[in-house]
Formats: sequence, C-alpha cells, structure tokens
Amino acid sequence: MFRVRFHGRGGQGIKTAGQILSRALFLEGYQVQDAPRYGAERRGAPIVAYVRAAKRPIDERGVIARADLVVAADETLVAMPAAGVLQGLGPATVLLIRSDRAAEAWRSQLGLPCAVLTLPTSSRTAADCAGAAARLLGVVSRASLEGALGAELGAFGRAVLEENLARSLAAYEACGAQAGAVREGAAATGLPAAPEWITLPLERTEVAAPDIRAPANSVLSQTGLWRALRPVIDENLCKRCSWICGTYCPDSAIRVQADRRPVIDYEHCKGCMVCVEVCPPHAIRAVPEREPAT
Repeated sequence: MFRVRFHGRGGQGIKTAGQILSRALFLEGYQVQDAPRYGAERRGAPIVAYVRAAKRPIDERGVIARADLVVAADETLVAMPAAGVLQGLGPATVLLIRSDRAAEAWRSQLGLPCAVLTLPTSSRTAADCAGAAARLLGVVSRASLEGALGAELGAFGRAVLEENLARSLAAYEACGAQAGAVREGAAATGLPAAPEWITLPLERTEVAAPDIRAPANSVLSQTGLWRALRPVIDENLCKRCSWICGTYCPDSAIRVQADRRPVIDYEHCKGCMVCVEVCPPHAIRAVPEREPAT
C-alpha cells in the first residue's frame, strides 16, 4: 500500500493536492482514501492531507504515522514540531520539500535516514505537489494525472485548468529521474495494543474544568506561529484611520494607541492579510515570514 502525507498551510491547496493524487491513482485502478485534517478557520495554519492507495481493500483508517512519501509544500513547516513533517520518517521514506534550497543542503541540515528531494517554489502549490508525488510513486501515467486535474479543477474554468495542468505536468517531468523512488509500504501487522487503564484522582472543579471555561485565556494561544506572510505597517503612509484595520482584524490582533496609531500583535496575528486588503492608503504590506523583521 502507498501511504502519502501532504503538509502545508491553510490556503495552499493541500486538500486539493491530496484529491488530485488520489483520483489519479483511482484512474490507474487503485482503491484509494484521501482525507485532510484541520480545524476551524485555518488560513496560514499547518494542515495535513493523507492519501492511501492499494490494489486491495483498504482497512486502515485515520492518521498516517509512517508514510512512504511525505510532501512538505511549505519549507517553513519542516522545523516546526507541531506540524509533524518529520514524524515517522524511516529509511524507506522519501521526503519531498518544496524549496529553492538544494536537496543536499536539506540532507546535511536534517541528518535524516531517508531520501530527501526538492521541488522549486516557482509554481503553484497544489498542482505541482500532486504532479511531483504522482511521478515519484511511479504508477501514475500522464493521462491519468491529466484526467484527475480535469475532474478536480475543471469547474474553475478553462484558463485555471490549463495553467494548473501545465504546472503539474512540468513538476511531473521534473521528477522523471526519480520516478518510482517511492515503494509501497508493508501492510499493517495486527491491531494496536489496548491502552492500560489509568485511574486519576479527582480534583476540584475549578482546577479540573476545561480551559475553555476560563475567561480571557485566549492570550495563551500564540497563533502567530501559523503565519506564512506577515503584515507590516509603513508609518510614512499610515493615515491613522486605525478604526478600519482594527475593526476588520478577525482576531483583534491590531491594537490602537492613544494617538490612533495601529500596532500589530505578532504573537496572535495569524497572517490572514485582511488588514492589507482593507487599508485605504495601502500602508500595510505582506512580507514573507521567512524574511527577518527590520
């Protein structure tokens, strides 16, 4: 069975990449599963999509802990433990990172036992990741990939489909030298052992109650780790109409000073870029999170 994990951020098309790959495998005669995993409004937050494919009925369900192919569509997630990109990598796993850094540099930095490949970041996320993954599996033809893209993206119009088709096929051809590098993993052996029963002493209600019942505790959830882009205010362009950006910010991450100057709380700004869109003088710009603050 092939087990594939796609890692990315909300809004990058990771769910779509999994659907494209699973449909292409289905067209090749495989039985498939594809399932994304994410919470509520998650733009910029780490998400993951799972794909399983086999020539027999698939009895496995849920999280793929040990994948045959791991695709990191956003290189900033590799060093983030909560994203789980490096979880369960073994000697037979292939790790594909969408990055402009050389694969050898990643291998040296990570020191992993598995093969590490890279894919340039110049193309769209969902289409090129699905195309590259299809070629690395070595069992998906160009015709099946084209058919999957048409089925998944055809509703968006001819122009969108043709652009994504060109990029996906380019990634498919770029990975030609590594075609078939991913091997099917072994079938799961047996059922996991049942957990032992643990008895916990009772605590007072105010201690044991769910945290969500405690007032004003959202400050402890530092959602700034979700960002792929960071909003930056140009003080020379800002007209102090801060009621606009401050009101539209969905997480109240923009504080207004006494002089009406807006200040962004980067510990809780998720990088949704709503403030960039609504700023009348265009005083707020989006900066890639990987660029250092000036």
